[in-house]
Order: sequence, then C-alpha cells, then structure tokens
Amino acid sequence: MEKERFDITGMTCSACSSRVDKAVTALDGVSEVSVNLLKNSLSVSFDPEKTDEKAIIAAVEKAGYGAIPRKGNKTAPASGSGATGTAEAEKKDVARRLAVSILFTIPLFYLSMGHMAGLPLPGMFLGTENALAFAFTQFLLTIPVGFVNFSYFRTGFKTLFSGAPNMDSLIAIGSGAAVVSGIYAIYKIGFALGHGDMATAHDFAMNLYFESAATILTLITLGRFFEARAKGKTSDAISRLMELAPKTATRLKDGVEQRIPAEDVQTGDILVVKAGEAVPVDGVITEGSGWLDESALTGESVPAEKQAGDTVSGATINRSGHFLMRATRVGDDTTLAQIVKLVDEATSSKAPIARLADRISGIFVPAVIVIAVAATLVWLFLGYGAEFALSIGISVLVISCPCALGLATPTAIMVGTGRGAVNGILFKSAEAIENAQAVDTVVLDKTGTVTEGKPVVTDILVADDTDDTTLLTVAASLEKLSEHPLGNAIVDEAARRRIPLLKVTGFTQTPGQGISGKIDGHPCHAGNRRLIDASGIATGPEWESLAASLAADGKTVLYFIRDTALLGMIAVADTVKPTSRAAVGELEAMGLDVIMLTGDNAQTAAAVQRATGIRRALAEVLPQDKEKEIRSLEEKGRQVAMVGDGINDAPALARADVGIAIGAGTDIAIESADVVLMKNDLLDVVTAIRLSKAVMRTIRQNLFWAFIYNIVGIPVAAGVLYSMNGLILNPMIAAAAMSFSSVSVVLNALRLRFFRPERIVLPDGPETGPSRRPAAIPEPVIRTLFTHTIERKPVMKKILQIQGMNCGHCSASVEKALKAVPGVTGVTVDLAGKTATVEAGSGVSGEALTAAVTDAGFQVTGIQ
Repeated sequence: MEKERFDITGMTCSACSSRVDKAVTALDGVSEVSVNLLKNSLSVSFDPEKTDEKAIIAAVEKAGYGAIPRKGNKTAPASGSGATGTAEAEKKDVARRLAVSILFTIPLFYLSMGHMAGLPLPGMFLGTENALAFAFTQFLLTIPVGFVNFSYFRTGFKTLFSGAPNMDSLIAIGSGAAVVSGIYAIYKIGFALGHGDMATAHDFAMNLYFESAATILTLITLGRFFEARAKGKTSDAISRLMELAPKTATRLKDGVEQRIPAEDVQTGDILVVKAGEAVPVDGVITEGSGWLDESALTGESVPAEKQAGDTVSGATINRSGHFLMRATRVGDDTTLAQIVKLVDEATSSKAPIARLADRISGIFVPAVIVIAVAATLVWLFLGYGAEFALSIGISVLVISCPCALGLATPTAIMVGTGRGAVNGILFKSAEAIENAQAVDTVVLDKTGTVTEGKPVVTDILVADDTDDTTLLTVAASLEKLSEHPLGNAIVDEAARRRIPLLKVTGFTQTPGQGISGKIDGHPCHAGNRRLIDASGIATGPEWESLAASLAADGKTVLYFIRDTALLGMIAVADTVKPTSRAAVGELEAMGLDVIMLTGDNAQTAAAVQRATGIRRALAEVLPQDKEKEIRSLEEKGRQVAMVGDGINDAPALARADVGIAIGAGTDIAIESADVVLMKNDLLDVVTAIRLSKAVMRTIRQNLFWAFIYNIVGIPVAAGVLYSMNGLILNPMIAAAAMSFSSVSVVLNALRLRFFRPERIVLPDGPETGPSRRPAAIPEPVIRTLFTHTIERKPVMKKILQIQGMNCGHCSASVEKALKAVPGVTGVTVDLAGKTATVEAGSGVSGEALTAAVTDAGFQVTGIQ
C-alpha cells in the first residue's frame, strides 16, 4: 500500500469534504481516505496496482474540486507547504477580496439605504424620474463585488449541477437570486418609465436587492477572513516547529570549517557546533561537550549536558560549550522532521466523532435548498408578495451553515495536537485523541516507565573506621573492570562525585560470588553474601538486618572487603522516577485504575508498588503475557491505555485501545504506539489524557452549537415566528449570523492554545545532590550513610622501632611498605619517635613486618 497527500482547492464546508471523501473512496484499490477541511488536504492509502495518483486527481476534479499532489522534500521542516502555507495563502486571498468588497459595498449600501435615513444623495438619484439611474448605478457597484467573489458562484453552481451542492451553492443561489431580482427590477423600471407608469417604477426602485447580494457576499467574505486568520493560528505550533529547522551548518572537511546550507549536510559529515548555535541535524558527539536546550522537541526547559558519545537532535540549541558531531540522520529523517510529519498526519486524520458531522453534511445542503424553496412557495401561497417570499428563501439559504459543522472537529484537533507537540506529547492520529479521553484503565510497564530503567546506587553503608569516599574508591576501582550493570552503577556514582580510580592488579572473577584484585598492594574483594561467607568475616546482626531490609525493598546488596576487614555495603537498584508516585496519584484522582506489569520478580515488583502507591501489580509477566493481560481487560469492557518504552512492550502497546510510548522509547515501541511522549516522565501520561479530554470537550461544544445554530436559525429565517411576533430575518442579517457561527467555532477551538499541564506538587522525598542531568529529572542517587561497629576477627597491635627515617618521604615509604603486608589493617608512623604502630590480624608475624621495612631500605631495631 502507498500513501499520498494532496492539497484540495475549492472546499468550503463539510459537504465539500464529504463529497471529496465519497469520490475518492469509490475508486478501486483505495483503502483509507482522510479529508481535512481546515487544511484543505486529502490523505489517501491505495494499492498502486489498482489505482494511481492520476485517477485520484481525476476523481476529485469530477466531484467539482481541484487536487495538487503534495510531494515530500529534503528539508520538510523548512518548507512552507501544508497547513501553514495553505492558511497563509488563503488569508491573503480573502483579505484582497474583502478590501475590494468593502470598497464597493459601502457606497452601494449608502446609495440604496441613505435616503431612508435622511442622508443626502446627489440629485441625479432622487425622484422616481431618476429611478433607472438609481437602480443601474447600484448594479454597477455590485459587479466588482460579485467579480472578486466569483469563486462562490463558480464552485457553488458547479457542485450544484454535479448533484453535490455545498455551502457555496447556498451562497451562490441566495446572492444570485438577489442579483437576478435586481436586474429584473431594472427592466421593469425602464418599461414602466417608458409607459409613464411612475407608481410601478417607484415600487421596483424601492425593492432592489443589489445591496443585499453585495452585503451578503461581503459579510460572508468578512467571516472567511476572520476564519482564515483563526485557522492560521491553529497551525502556529507546526509553524514554530518548522521555523526551528536550522538553515545553515558548519562542516569540518580536511581541517577546514565550511559554512553550508543545512540541506546539503550528508550522513557521516563532521559538523562543528559552537555556543549559541543550533544543531543542524541529528548525530553523535565525537569530541567536546555542550549544554543543549531541547525544549523545542521535548518541552523540557532545563538544558541537558551532552558529551562525547551522546546523541543530539537537530534544532536543539547549544547554550554553552563547543563540540564536533557526526551526522547520522538528515533531511526528512531527523527527529524534528519526524515530529512535524507526525503532527501533520495527526491533524490531517479524522476523529470517529467527525463522521457524524460528515453524514449530516452529506444531506444538509440539499435539505436546506428544499426548505428554502418550500418556504418561498408557502409564503407566496399564503398571499404574501414575491418580494417577501424571495427574501424568506434567500435568508434560509444564507443562514444555513455547514461550515461550522465541518470546522468543529478539525480546528480542535489541530490546536490540541499542536498544543501537545509544544509539551512534548505527540498524538499520531485524531482517533488516538478521541480514544485517550475515554480511557478508564492505565497499564504501566515497570522498567524505564515507572522506574529509571538503569541501576543506580541507592545506599552506602560503611564500617566505623572508614568513610564513603574510601569505600567508593575501592568499589569503583574493582567494578570498573567487571563491566557488570550493577558495577557500572557504582562506577557512575564515583564519577559523579569525581572520585579518582586506583590501579587494580591481579583481577579475578569468582562465579557466583564476585570479583577480586589488589589495590595499592591490599587484596580487595567485591561480591554478594556468598563472598562474605567464603571469606569467614563475621558481619554481625546489625549488618544482617540492614541487608535484609534493603533486599526487601528490591535492592541488590554488594559487599566490599579490603584485606580481612569489611569496608561496607553498597545497595544498587533501578530506582523509581521522582514523578512516578505523583503521576499514579493523579491518574487515580481522575478515576482511572492503574495497574503495573513487569517481568521482574515479585519482591522487586512489591517494592516498586509500595514506593508508587500502585494498587495492583503483576510480576514475572512475559512480553506475550502482557498482551494477554491487556486483551483480558478489554474483554471485560475496559478502555485500556498501555504505557511502555521497550521492544517487549510492543505487543501490548499495539493491543491496547491507546498505546503510549514514553521517553521516545525504542523504534518498535514508537511504531506500535498511538501517542509518543518525548520526555521520560510519567506525568506526561496525565497531561496527554487531560489534553485529549479538553480537545473532545471542545469538539462536542462546537458540534452542539453548530447544530443548535442551524436548528434555531433555519426556522427563524423561514419565518415561523413572523405570524407570532412579526420577527423576520433580513438576508443581510442572516449572512452576518452565518459568518459569526463559523468564526465562533474556530475561536472556541483556539481556547485550547491556553491549555497548560497542571502543576503537580510532588510528595516530600530525600534531598538529592548535584547532577549533570536536567533539573526536571531529579538526581536518582540517594545517599544514606550509616556508621556501624562490626564484629571482626582478633586484631594485634605491634610497635616497630625503625632507624634511617629522616624526612616525610622516609616515613611515607615505611607506611606504604607496611600497608602492603597481607593482613595489615592500619599503619601509623611517628617520624620524631622513629616508630611505626601496626594493626594487623593475628596471622601477621614480626618477621614479615621486619622484612617489609628492610626491603624499603630501613632497619628495624626492635618490636614491642
């Protein structure tokens, strides 16, 4: 299947879009059609073996409209095509027509109505004897108004004769009838004056309809102008996204910087990005670093630090720093281009609720024409004059407004989708917006969704004779060589604190226990509880209790030993995101059931469940079982939203009524999802659902008022109130009312531009230290330091008298030599007293200590 986009010309109301939809859908091989009245666009999915672009264009033209293929280009974001360009062109065209219309309608209105208000008129227009000049001048003033607005007549009669009348048909018939009536009056005036029938000439001179025809066209055009301006504002979000695309880039080639157009950047090019410049395309930093403002793409206002190896996206701003990057995705493949495409496709799609308006619009215009003709005939039959009956018919035609019905849904969809994009929330279709507002159950994946998805250090517990820096130095130095995910968390914590690593020699791994190596000559070990048991170190009840408590919280406890003493324990876990608990609370406050699915063990799932307040959690669930759980909920009548970020979530995301990929997720997760959240924040799920509710509420309001307007306006225009209180609508008033109804629908949709995510007050939590991450993502490492006395094996203390120590360098050499002796836990050298106090296990002999000092170049004269 192929998918093509077309710009459609000539559409003015939902009857038009319905006609185009039916014409294209009737083609063999067409599987999906979406016509957007607001953007004057057509999206078609078709089988290229059965139909083609030419056949689609021909079908649209046969329906009475024009179709222009919309081709993709290398720099999609920078192009002016689509909704933005169409709205701007429409606004300029309507403004020109409005200016000409006003220029001629004002003197026409003054000429036709001025004498009734006692306003002065030239003598050549006064008196019955000048009735022909009076009437013909009005006709001449009407011609320019009709000429610049001839599109109403061309499209209106074309669609009428093709059997698919639209809003322009109503305008053309109404204003055309008024002009024909006026021309008929001119002939009657001329005939009457020629036969001296002054009374007849006077009657027809006072019942000309040229001012009604011109004023109707002018008011309709005024309404279209305001509508075009408002429609332009609905695509502001897309416009801003397009404008973000950098126009130039600095390419580094053969050591020389070259300034080139951004569209000339090729995959693999090395680019230079300086402070204050925008990143031209997507890529990877190869050298240097910078703080990037990614708010345009993610909605995150705080810059994020990027270093060598990190990926960067085009259109983000380098606030400080300087780096080189290798281009990996250019043109239509960049993140910005994909976002623009996603938003454009979503605003071009049709929500299921819009089908109601389409079905009604398909029969609305023909029904209005029938009502107008019937009303005219009824009033003629009741004995009222042709002038009165014709006025009734024209009013019915003009006041009817399928425009409001056609604009009710796409305006709200476009503004809502654009507002979501500003906040880093991308709806892939209008249907996704409609489905999201009906969700009653939210299913959350755990890893990477509720939690950070990456192990971090959560607790550091140290023995009473050391400190956390010493423990982290030893731990990170060992774990650096293991490359285990848990060990990487410790290495990252040391790097965050800027703790230098030490050289490790004799590195070994013991399966099922841990790792070992020598640091500064001291044997060091890192591992699990089995390591402790194998070492013979007694940890004592306090350590055992703390370890059990950490394990109960779903944390993995690692033990670290130096020589024969326990330095301490470090707990590592995939921590819960700072906003997860608040997000769960918000979802439940909205009346939604929140369920967590995870493949982890029950203990870890229970710990996360307690931390977030989720009422129901299912652990040890395989990817295919996640899909089954979603299906089971849907079979119970639930409207389910699935939130995930990984490949294993794809089946469940595809099965759910609404699939939400969080934190941009993996490519396959994004493909399977209906909503993509650019930030890795669960609160955006709350915002997405609230935004969808606001959009659908606006659509329902628009449809309600559009229906009510027509239900009330058409009978009033038909004169049903005339017999009761003499109320009747002048055709000009009817035209003004019709224009107002369309503008009001668009203005109501524009209120969505003021949608803001509600501020969430997070629950109190532990303070977090400084981080290179954006402030909006709180530092995940929680450092809880404990000092405990532990039970150890017997320790002996020996004092060595040493000759030959004359300076600080000498004492340092002695200290280093003694510390290198296996079993030595502490050394204190007194340079003035020429002694060294050594703490060691009972297995350390005096001969070993003497040999170490002697090897260092000094002499031991005695041992106490």
